[in-house]
Amino acid sequence: MDGKIVCWFVFLPVAWLSCVSLSCVSVTAQTVVSPDSANPAKPDGRFLRWDKNKDNRLTRDELPSAIRGNFDRVDTDRSGWISPGEHFRFLNRNADPASSAIADIKTLKNLVYVKQGHERHRLDLYLPQSQPSATALPLIIWVHGGGWKNGSKDRFAHLTPLLERGFAVASINYRLSHHATFPAQIHDCKAAVRFLRKNAQRFGLDPKKFGVWGSSAGGHLVALLGTTGEVTELEGELGTVGVSSRVQAVCDWFGPTDLLKMNQQAGATGKINHDAPGSPESLLVGAPIQEVPKKTTKLNPIEYVTADDPPFLIMHGDQDRLVPFQQSQMLNDALKAADVSTTLVLVRGAGHGLKNQRDRDQAIDFFANQFLKAEKTNK
Repeated sequence: MDGKIVCWFVFLPVAWLSCVSLSCVSVTAQTVVSPDSANPAKPDGRFLRWDKNKDNRLTRDELPSAIRGNFDRVDTDRSGWISPGEHFRFLNRNADPASSAIADIKTLKNLVYVKQGHERHRLDLYLPQSQPSATALPLIIWVHGGGWKNGSKDRFAHLTPLLERGFAVASINYRLSHHATFPAQIHDCKAAVRFLRKNAQRFGLDPKKFGVWGSSAGGHLVALLGTTGEVTELEGELGTVGVSSRVQAVCDWFGPTDLLKMNQQAGATGKINHDAPGSPESLLVGAPIQEVPKKTTKLNPIEYVTADDPPFLIMHGDQDRLVPFQQSQMLNDALKAADVSTTLVLVRGAGHGLKNQRDRDQAIDFFANQFLKAEKTNK
């Protein structure tokens, strides 16, 4: 996957084309249909992946261990197996996905990762109750967006599919720009990583398999986590110390990577003036960014890229009017130049936000390929 660039082309009706490079030597076309919307008896990708013997039914043993506790709830006709229709109806019921899509789940809310710290120094951790005691789970840490001035750990749409694939999941809060200026935000993220690694045995986590995923401002912060593993000035001294804050995989969704170039790249179609005193970037720095270029440069993940950085998946809509997609291209180029494994996915027609299930599944498959080597993807 090193240096690969993938383009998703989105049209109405929704369709996609993929190419392994910008030259598009090999192109495959396929129509994307919402899962089982017209035929609830037709198995979706998850059903097919779990159906090991391909008999069009799921037994308890075929389900991932994290969700076997749900078997009796889904098997409504008590046949001893789950049909595609039962699977579909369960996935599309009206319920809180974080609390009931997986019945056998342990939720640890508002864990304090900096004692006597700020009210934002808290995270939520989600673990499968049925996890074998000898099995250490890979962890995916979600870092929310919101222009570094809004957002919450409570708004995470990808929890259930990650748990179903066998991951533990953490969602963290960090101080916002009106609480403190940079580098407070990356100090907080690193403190959360150190806390989770220090307590890996307590929570049943694999400390060597920490992945991070974030969007927009969160994408910026996870990219920084990926490129600043040994950068002392961005480490901070909050909470747990003496433990590595390195991560082993990064999924950056449309995060800024070089703040001083955002206005130039956005051009006349940009929705905001990134250089203005009240812009999210200037509020993060504490001054208009063009007036303090040296200080602003310290926020750029690109500045810290080295050959020992973890694998990256970078995804960005090419119609993004808030964060220009060239920001992701620049990071991808810098990683490639340092021989870091990186894949850039440009989603054609997408703006600031990736809401297609295929985009989400590609991100989760990326983590599965890094941490769950035995698992086959359904791509």
